Amino acid sequence: MPSRRYPFNTLPDHLARGLDLVFVGINPGEYSVRRGQYFARPTNRFWPAFSRSALSAPIRAALGREALGPADDRALLAFGIGFTDVVKRPSRRAGDLRPADFRVWAPRLLERLLKWRPRLACFHGLTAFRPFALYALGAVGERWALGMQPRRIGQTRMFVVPNPSPANAHFRLEDYVVWYDRVAEALEKLR
Repeated sequence: MPSRRYPFNTLPDHLARGLDLVFVGINPGEYSVRRGQYFARPTNRFWPAFSRSALSAPIRAALGREALGPADDRALLAFGIGFTDVVKRPSRRAGDLRPADFRVWAPRLLERLLKWRPRLACFHGLTAFRPFALYALGAVGERWALGMQPRRIGQTRMFVVPNPSPANAHFRLEDYVVWYDRVAEALEKLR
């Protein structure tokens, strides 16, 4: 999907004021960009895990659906959930990104988060969060772990879950469901 904001095809940000949650990926995969949807690759575990989690229960009930999928990404804005990425430049694999990509793009993500002020920014993987923390927050030498992060961006809290990419093979689908349930619990505490 062509972008008006970037000099290359990428996924649009699904952001708005008043969001409870913004999912932050490392960068769009080329497959997802061709489809124009977040986490579009059938082997990615985001949508199956999200659909089984407490996060999606009210959305599924409102829509009368058992499961959600990539075609629902933009519709989640109506339920207080958005999507963006640390790096907007797409690649075949996240491993194709260079430190220079994060140096350029992490501060831009910080600007978007400060502008839109979601209640919680949920980063997909430490591979997304660590360079963001380094290049956008100036966090040098800090040790990061999955879960709620001690730092904030204005009023936005940050949470890190495992990356649902099929390349992250040591996590099972059930593990991701548990992590998304933890995000739901964290949001409940923030209300």
